[in-house]
Amino acid sequence: MARPRARELGIRIGALPAGEANAITDVPGVRVGHTTLIEGPSVRTGVTVVLPHEGNPWEDPVFAGAHRLNGNGELTGLEWIRESGMLTSPVGLTNTHSVGVVHDALIASEIERRGDGGDFWSLPVVGETWDGPLNDINGMHVRPEHAGAALVAAAPGAVAEGNVGGGTGMICHSFKGGIGMSSRVIEAVGGYVVGVLVQANYGRRERFRVDGVPVGLDIPAGVVPEPLTPGAQPGGSIIVLVATNAPLLPGQCERLAQRAGLGVARVGGVGENSSGDLFLCFATGNRGLPAGDLAAENPLTVPLEMVPNGHITPLFDAVVEATEEAILNALCAAETMTGHQGTVAHELPADLLVESLDRRGVLRD
Repeated sequence: MARPRARELGIRIGALPAGEANAITDVPGVRVGHTTLIEGPSVRTGVTVVLPHEGNPWEDPVFAGAHRLNGNGELTGLEWIRESGMLTSPVGLTNTHSVGVVHDALIASEIERRGDGGDFWSLPVVGETWDGPLNDINGMHVRPEHAGAALVAAAPGAVAEGNVGGGTGMICHSFKGGIGMSSRVIEAVGGYVVGVLVQANYGRRERFRVDGVPVGLDIPAGVVPEPLTPGAQPGGSIIVLVATNAPLLPGQCERLAQRAGLGVARVGGVGENSSGDLFLCFATGNRGLPAGDLAAENPLTVPLEMVPNGHITPLFDAVVEATEEAILNALCAAETMTGHQGTVAHELPADLLVESLDRRGVLRD
């Protein structure tokens, strides 16, 4: 039986309404697929793939921008995104030592789809966080077929969270972490949607906050044990993907990506020295952009639309709120897991979470 999401516990983050699925897939056309690997006592890992729209992103790119809060991590392809302002591939998420496998698999899948033997140039986007405590990360258990399966499985609508896909072996604020999602509808600005997906694997217990409440102090290690040995320094990373159907230009996408850091901060992240906190935003409101293929025939000009910067602040609000709730949903969905070398990451107890919020006078629905 699935664990309740934050809203099912009566927790409302922010003032903006969520979309129908309260997920990144509320942005029209966005699809998410997972391959989850749980085998024997030590394999706890996987792959998540995000497709930005209903078409083929290799041939139908969208504007994008990125931000780095702390750089002890990897999200491939960002230099070309910064240079060109466009996302020209699916986005893959996995563990730190499997980035290359997923990167190559995404390229191989598109080569196979084309099947024409022609030249194909690509710089796919693949991000990672380190699942070493729970997963035998040096065993290199993610294989090309796992990335291919996640790509094929990518679908709209409600998507599994917590111990799934790239988030299978992740730990967040010393509880079991993983994949989480949320969305916001900005009725004041065209009814556009902002959706967020996180792979949450960061943070210290004592800094954990929910809607400003220091929940981590109310659920210390003496109540719910931490997965690290005494004296060890918790670190980890978080990847945040922000999607919107608003017509934004690359610089505006970068501005939205930057605001994801404020959502991370509200939950208690500070971008520790050992943390890789990398954020990517893509906007699907301008379509028909020239393909990235070297041999592509490009028109001389392309008509574009944009939300004026005077109307962009509500989109910032949406990113902050959805990022905070996506992290909380990752924690709420994740279940206790025992993994490599007997490491145990305990789930965030829903009853203790609700008790902490109630005791500190935070209103819930």
